[in-house]
Amino acid sequence: MTKSFGSDNHSGTHPAVMRAIADANTGDAVAYGADPWTARATAELRRLSGAEGEVYLVLNGSGANVLGLGLLLGRHEAVICAESAHINTDECGASERILGTKLLTVPAPGGKLTPELIATRLAGRGDEHFSQPGVVAITQSTEVGTCYSLAELRKIRDFCSDNGLRVFMDGARLANAAAHLGCTLAELAEHADVFSFGGTKNGAMGVEAVIVMRPGDAVSAPFLRKQHMQLSSKMRFLAAQFLALLGDDLWLKNARHANAMAARLASALVAVPGVEVVHPVESDAVFARLDPRRVAELQRTWTFHVWDETTSVVRWMTAFDTQESDVDAFLADIAAVAGAPTA
Repeated sequence: MTKSFGSDNHSGTHPAVMRAIADANTGDAVAYGADPWTARATAELRRLSGAEGEVYLVLNGSGANVLGLGLLLGRHEAVICAESAHINTDECGASERILGTKLLTVPAPGGKLTPELIATRLAGRGDEHFSQPGVVAITQSTEVGTCYSLAELRKIRDFCSDNGLRVFMDGARLANAAAHLGCTLAELAEHADVFSFGGTKNGAMGVEAVIVMRPGDAVSAPFLRKQHMQLSSKMRFLAAQFLALLGDDLWLKNARHANAMAARLASALVAVPGVEVVHPVESDAVFARLDPRRVAELQRTWTFHVWDETTSVVRWMTAFDTQESDVDAFLADIAAVAGAPTA
Protein backbone atom coordinates (compact mmCIF):
# COMPACT_ATOMS: atom_id res chain seq x y z
CA MET A 1 0.00 0.00 0.00
CA THR A 2 1.32 3.47 -0.88
CA LYS A 3 1.89 6.01 1.87
CA SER A 4 -1.15 8.18 2.52
CA PHE A 5 -0.82 11.91 2.00
CA GLY A 6 -4.40 12.41 3.14
CA SER A 7 -3.77 13.40 6.76
CA ASP A 8 -1.31 13.15 9.61
CA ASN A 9 -4.20 11.31 11.29
CA HIS A 10 -3.65 8.47 8.82
CA SER A 11 -0.25 7.63 10.27
CA GLY A 12 0.29 4.94 12.86
CA THR A 13 1.52 5.38 16.41
CA HIS A 14 5.18 6.11 17.10
CA PRO A 15 6.98 3.02 18.46
CA ALA A 16 8.10 4.92 21.58
CA VAL A 17 4.48 5.78 22.33
CA MET A 18 3.40 2.17 21.84
CA ARG A 19 6.13 1.06 24.24
CA ALA A 20 5.03 3.63 26.80
CA ILE A 21 1.44 2.40 26.64
CA ALA A 22 2.58 -1.18 27.07
CA ASP A 23 4.86 -0.23 29.97
CA ALA A 24 1.93 1.48 31.70
CA ASN A 25 -0.13 -1.70 31.34
CA THR A 26 1.25 -3.24 34.52
CA GLY A 27 -0.82 -3.75 37.64
CA ASP A 28 -3.58 -1.48 38.84
CA ALA A 29 -3.73 2.30 39.03
CA VAL A 30 -6.31 4.64 40.49
CA ALA A 31 -8.70 5.89 37.80
CA TYR A 32 -9.56 9.32 36.40
CA GLY A 33 -6.07 10.78 36.53
CA ALA A 34 -5.13 10.04 40.15
CA ASP A 35 -2.12 8.06 38.98
CA PRO A 36 1.62 8.79 38.78
CA TRP A 37 1.73 8.82 34.97
CA THR A 38 -0.81 11.63 34.79
CA ALA A 39 0.93 13.55 37.57
CA ARG A 40 4.24 13.40 35.71
CA ALA A 41 2.81 14.23 32.29
CA THR A 42 0.75 17.21 33.46
CA ALA A 43 3.64 18.55 35.53
CA GLU A 44 5.95 18.41 32.52
CA LEU A 45 3.39 20.12 30.29
CA ARG A 46 3.02 22.88 32.88
CA ARG A 47 6.79 23.29 32.98
CA LEU A 48 7.20 23.41 29.21
CA SER A 49 4.34 25.85 28.71
CA GLY A 50 4.99 28.06 31.72
CA ALA A 51 1.37 27.58 32.77
CA GLU A 52 0.41 28.63 36.28
CA GLY A 53 -2.97 26.95 35.87
CA GLU A 54 -3.72 23.31 35.20
CA VAL A 55 -3.40 20.73 32.43
CA TYR A 56 -6.22 18.41 31.42
CA LEU A 57 -5.74 15.39 29.18
CA VAL A 58 -8.60 14.66 26.79
CA LEU A 59 -9.43 12.15 24.11
CA ASN A 60 -9.61 14.16 20.89
CA GLY A 61 -9.19 17.56 19.27
CA SER A 62 -12.85 18.51 19.06
CA GLY A 63 -13.26 17.72 22.74
CA ALA A 64 -10.21 19.84 23.52
CA ASN A 65 -11.66 22.78 21.60
CA VAL A 66 -15.07 22.58 23.25
CA LEU A 67 -13.55 22.28 26.72
CA GLY A 68 -11.04 25.09 26.13
CA LEU A 69 -13.63 27.50 24.74
CA GLY A 70 -16.09 26.60 27.48
CA LEU A 71 -13.64 27.70 30.15
CA LEU A 72 -13.47 31.21 28.70
CA LEU A 73 -17.02 31.90 27.51
CA GLY A 74 -19.92 33.48 29.33
CA ARG A 75 -23.34 32.06 28.42
CA HIS A 76 -24.16 35.07 26.26
CA GLU A 77 -20.77 35.32 24.59
CA ALA A 78 -19.63 34.51 21.06
CA VAL A 79 -16.38 33.32 19.48
CA ILE A 80 -14.57 35.22 16.75
CA CYS A 81 -12.72 32.84 14.44
CA ALA A 82 -11.51 32.47 10.88
CA GLU A 83 -14.00 31.04 8.41
CA SER A 84 -11.55 28.18 7.84
CA ALA A 85 -11.28 27.37 11.55
CA HIS A 86 -11.75 23.73 12.47
CA ILE A 87 -14.40 24.67 15.04
CA ASN A 88 -16.41 26.17 12.17
CA THR A 89 -15.86 23.69 9.34
CA ASP A 90 -15.08 20.24 10.75
CA GLU A 91 -16.67 19.71 14.16
CA CYS A 92 -20.34 19.21 13.26
CA GLY A 93 -21.36 22.35 15.14
CA ALA A 94 -20.00 21.01 18.44
CA SER A 95 -19.27 24.42 19.93
CA GLU A 96 -22.71 25.76 19.00
CA ARG A 97 -24.54 22.62 20.12
CA ILE A 98 -22.71 21.87 23.34
CA LEU A 99 -21.71 25.35 24.50
CA GLY A 100 -24.61 27.24 22.98
CA THR A 101 -22.22 29.84 21.63
CA LYS A 102 -22.29 31.71 18.33
CA LEU A 103 -19.34 31.64 15.95
CA LEU A 104 -18.58 35.03 14.41
CA THR A 105 -16.54 34.00 11.39
CA VAL A 106 -14.15 36.18 9.44
CA PRO A 107 -12.67 35.56 5.96
CA ALA A 108 -9.01 35.19 6.82
CA PRO A 109 -6.41 35.14 4.01
CA GLY A 110 -3.87 32.42 4.63
CA GLY A 111 -6.00 31.16 7.51
CA LYS A 112 -4.75 33.87 9.88
CA LEU A 113 -6.67 36.45 11.87
CA THR A 114 -5.34 39.96 12.46
CA PRO A 115 -6.44 42.70 14.88
CA GLU A 116 -8.06 44.48 11.94
CA LEU A 117 -10.09 41.40 10.99
CA ILE A 118 -11.11 40.79 14.60
CA ALA A 119 -12.26 44.39 14.90
CA THR A 120 -14.82 43.86 12.11
CA ARG A 121 -16.82 41.55 14.41
CA LEU A 122 -17.03 43.84 17.44
CA ALA A 123 -20.13 45.74 16.36
CA GLY A 124 -23.06 45.48 18.76
CA ARG A 125 -21.00 45.27 21.91
CA GLY A 126 -23.11 46.37 24.83
CA ASP A 127 -26.36 45.84 22.91
CA GLU A 128 -28.47 43.13 24.55
CA HIS A 129 -29.86 42.08 21.16
CA PHE A 130 -26.46 40.80 20.00
CA SER A 131 -24.25 37.94 21.06
CA GLN A 132 -21.31 39.57 22.77
CA PRO A 133 -17.83 38.74 21.42
CA GLY A 134 -15.94 37.16 24.28
CA VAL A 135 -13.25 34.91 22.84
CA VAL A 136 -10.97 35.00 19.83
CA ALA A 137 -10.05 31.51 18.61
CA ILE A 138 -6.89 31.12 16.57
CA THR A 139 -5.35 27.97 15.12
CA GLN A 140 -1.60 27.36 15.23
CA SER A 141 -0.61 26.07 12.74
CA THR A 142 -3.62 27.08 10.67
CA GLU A 143 -5.95 24.91 8.65
CA VAL A 144 -4.05 25.84 5.48
CA GLY A 145 -0.66 25.00 6.93
CA THR A 146 0.55 28.52 7.67
CA CYS A 147 1.95 29.68 11.01
CA TYR A 148 1.42 32.84 12.99
CA SER A 149 4.75 34.44 13.83
CA LEU A 150 5.35 35.33 17.46
CA ALA A 151 5.01 38.99 16.49
CA GLU A 152 1.61 38.31 14.90
CA LEU A 153 0.47 36.44 17.99
CA ARG A 154 1.62 39.30 20.20
CA LYS A 155 -0.39 41.83 18.19
CA ILE A 156 -3.51 39.71 18.52
CA ARG A 157 -2.93 39.19 22.21
CA ASP A 158 -2.39 42.90 22.85
CA PHE A 159 -5.49 43.82 20.82
CA CYS A 160 -7.59 41.29 22.71
CA SER A 161 -6.31 42.50 26.08
CA ASP A 162 -7.14 46.09 25.15
CA ASN A 163 -10.64 45.08 24.05
CA GLY A 164 -11.68 42.71 26.81
CA LEU A 165 -11.37 39.55 24.73
CA ARG A 166 -9.93 36.20 25.78
CA VAL A 167 -7.72 34.09 23.50
CA PHE A 168 -8.08 30.38 22.82
CA MET A 169 -5.48 28.66 20.67
CA ASP A 170 -6.35 25.45 18.83
CA GLY A 171 -3.01 23.67 18.90
CA ALA A 172 -3.79 20.37 17.23
CA ARG A 173 -0.62 20.99 15.20
CA LEU A 174 1.11 23.30 17.65
CA ALA A 175 4.24 21.15 17.53
CA ASN A 176 4.59 21.83 13.81
CA ALA A 177 4.36 25.57 14.46
CA ALA A 178 7.02 25.39 17.16
CA ALA A 179 9.28 23.44 14.79
CA HIS A 180 8.77 25.99 12.01
CA LEU A 181 9.30 29.02 14.23
CA GLY A 182 12.17 27.54 16.20
CA CYS A 183 10.52 28.64 19.44
CA THR A 184 9.59 27.02 22.72
CA LEU A 185 6.15 25.88 23.78
CA ALA A 186 6.18 28.62 26.41
CA GLU A 187 6.79 31.31 23.79
CA LEU A 188 3.62 30.21 22.00
CA ALA A 189 1.63 29.67 25.19
CA GLU A 190 2.14 33.18 26.54
CA HIS A 191 -0.17 34.53 23.82
CA ALA A 192 -3.21 32.48 24.91
CA ASP A 193 -5.41 32.18 27.97
CA VAL A 194 -6.17 28.55 27.21
CA PHE A 195 -4.75 26.37 24.44
CA SER A 196 -4.71 22.81 23.27
CA PHE A 197 -1.53 20.88 22.58
CA GLY A 198 -2.04 18.06 20.13
CA GLY A 199 -0.53 14.61 20.33
CA THR A 200 -2.69 12.56 17.97
CA LYS A 201 -1.40 14.18 14.77
CA ASN A 202 2.18 13.96 16.01
CA GLY A 203 2.78 10.30 16.82
CA ALA A 204 0.35 9.57 19.63
CA MET A 205 -2.38 6.96 19.47
CA GLY A 206 -4.99 9.44 20.67
CA VAL A 207 -4.49 12.19 23.25
CA GLU A 208 -4.65 15.98 23.46
CA ALA A 209 -3.90 18.35 26.32
CA VAL A 210 -5.90 21.41 27.33
CA ILE A 211 -3.56 23.81 29.09
CA VAL A 212 -4.97 26.62 31.23
CA MET A 213 -2.46 29.40 31.72
CA ARG A 214 -3.94 30.98 34.90
CA PRO A 215 -5.55 29.22 37.87
CA GLY A 216 -8.71 31.33 37.81
CA ASP A 217 -9.70 29.96 34.42
CA ALA A 218 -9.39 26.35 35.57
CA VAL A 219 -12.03 26.39 38.31
CA SER A 220 -14.72 24.74 36.18
CA ALA A 221 -12.42 22.56 34.09
CA PRO A 222 -12.77 19.24 35.97
CA PHE A 223 -16.56 19.46 35.83
CA LEU A 224 -16.75 20.55 32.20
CA ARG A 225 -14.33 17.84 31.12
CA LYS A 226 -16.64 15.28 32.74
CA GLN A 227 -19.79 16.82 31.23
CA HIS A 228 -18.19 16.88 27.79
CA MET A 229 -17.36 13.16 28.11
CA GLN A 230 -13.62 13.80 27.85
CA LEU A 231 -12.64 12.33 31.23
CA SER A 232 -10.94 9.00 30.63
CA SER A 233 -11.16 6.49 33.45
CA LYS A 234 -7.87 4.79 32.53
CA MET A 235 -6.05 8.10 32.27
CA ARG A 236 -2.64 6.54 32.69
CA PHE A 237 -2.72 5.36 29.08
CA LEU A 238 -3.32 8.90 27.84
CA ALA A 239 -0.60 10.24 30.08
CA ALA A 240 1.86 7.55 28.99
CA GLN A 241 1.55 8.79 25.42
CA PHE A 242 2.51 12.32 26.39
CA LEU A 243 5.37 11.08 28.57
CA ALA A 244 6.80 9.36 25.50
CA LEU A 245 6.34 12.41 23.28
CA LEU A 246 7.84 14.77 25.85
CA GLY A 247 10.82 12.52 26.57
CA ASP A 248 13.93 13.63 24.68
CA ASP A 249 11.76 16.19 22.81
CA LEU A 250 10.22 13.49 20.62
CA TRP A 251 7.21 15.76 19.98
CA LEU A 252 9.51 18.35 18.43
CA LYS A 253 11.59 15.84 16.46
CA ASN A 254 8.43 14.31 15.00
CA ALA A 255 7.14 17.72 13.97
CA ARG A 256 10.44 18.78 12.45
CA HIS A 257 10.53 15.62 10.38
CA ALA A 258 6.95 16.03 9.15
CA ASN A 259 7.64 19.66 8.25
CA ALA A 260 10.81 18.69 6.42
CA MET A 261 8.95 16.13 4.33
CA ALA A 262 6.34 18.73 3.36
CA ALA A 263 9.11 21.17 2.44
CA ARG A 264 10.78 18.46 0.32
CA LEU A 265 7.53 17.89 -1.53
CA ALA A 266 6.82 21.60 -2.04
CA SER A 267 10.31 22.51 -3.22
CA ALA A 268 10.26 19.84 -5.93
CA LEU A 269 6.79 20.87 -7.12
CA VAL A 270 8.18 24.19 -8.31
CA ALA A 271 9.68 22.36 -11.28
CA VAL A 272 6.47 20.47 -12.15
CA PRO A 273 4.42 22.21 -14.89
CA GLY A 274 0.71 22.44 -14.20
CA VAL A 275 1.05 22.35 -10.42
CA GLU A 276 0.74 25.52 -8.33
CA VAL A 277 1.44 25.63 -4.59
CA VAL A 278 -1.15 28.08 -3.27
CA HIS A 279 -0.13 28.65 0.37
CA PRO A 280 3.27 29.07 2.05
CA VAL A 281 4.46 25.68 3.30
CA GLU A 282 5.22 26.29 6.97
CA SER A 283 4.14 23.05 8.61
CA ASP A 284 3.27 19.55 7.42
CA ALA A 285 0.76 20.56 4.74
CA VAL A 286 1.10 21.36 1.06
CA PHE A 287 -1.87 22.95 -0.71
CA ALA A 288 -1.67 22.82 -4.49
CA ARG A 289 -3.83 23.48 -7.53
CA LEU A 290 -3.86 21.16 -10.53
CA ASP A 291 -6.20 20.09 -13.26
CA PRO A 292 -9.17 18.10 -11.86
CA ARG A 293 -8.49 15.29 -14.33
CA ARG A 294 -4.98 14.97 -12.91
CA VAL A 295 -6.40 14.86 -9.39
CA ALA A 296 -8.61 11.92 -10.31
CA GLU A 297 -5.70 10.10 -11.94
CA LEU A 298 -3.49 10.54 -8.88
CA GLN A 299 -6.22 9.37 -6.53
CA ARG A 300 -6.29 6.00 -8.26
CA THR A 301 -2.99 5.26 -6.53
CA TRP A 302 -2.59 7.82 -3.75
CA THR A 303 -4.78 8.90 -0.85
CA PHE A 304 -5.29 12.64 -0.34
CA HIS A 305 -8.11 15.15 0.01
CA VAL A 306 -9.53 17.66 -2.43
CA TRP A 307 -9.65 20.80 -0.31
CA ASP A 308 -11.71 22.95 -2.68
CA GLU A 309 -13.43 21.36 -5.66
CA THR A 310 -14.39 24.71 -7.19
CA THR A 311 -10.75 25.78 -7.53
CA SER A 312 -9.27 22.26 -7.77
CA VAL A 313 -7.04 22.77 -4.73
CA VAL A 314 -5.81 19.63 -3.00
CA ARG A 315 -4.17 19.09 0.38
CA TRP A 316 -1.14 16.85 0.72
CA MET A 317 -0.16 16.05 4.30
CA THR A 318 3.02 14.51 5.67
CA ALA A 319 3.58 12.93 9.08
CA PHE A 320 6.23 11.81 11.55
CA ASP A 321 6.64 8.53 9.66
CA THR A 322 6.70 9.89 6.10
CA GLN A 323 9.96 8.88 4.45
CA GLU A 324 11.94 10.66 1.74
CA SER A 325 11.30 7.68 -0.51
CA ASP A 326 7.53 8.15 0.01
CA VAL A 327 7.78 11.79 -1.03
CA ASP A 328 9.96 11.01 -4.04
CA ALA A 329 7.64 8.25 -5.27
CA PHE A 330 4.66 10.58 -4.92
CA LEU A 331 6.52 13.35 -6.72
CA ALA A 332 7.36 11.03 -9.61
CA ASP A 333 3.69 10.18 -10.08
CA ILE A 334 2.63 13.83 -9.79
CA ALA A 335 5.17 14.78 -12.47
CA ALA A 336 4.10 11.91 -14.70
CA VAL A 337 0.41 12.77 -14.40
CA ALA A 338 0.90 16.54 -14.73
CA GLY A 339 3.02 16.10 -17.83
CA ALA A 340 0.69 13.65 -19.56
CA PRO A 341 -1.09 14.98 -22.66
CA THR A 342 -4.73 15.93 -22.18
CA ALA A 343 -7.44 14.21 -24.18
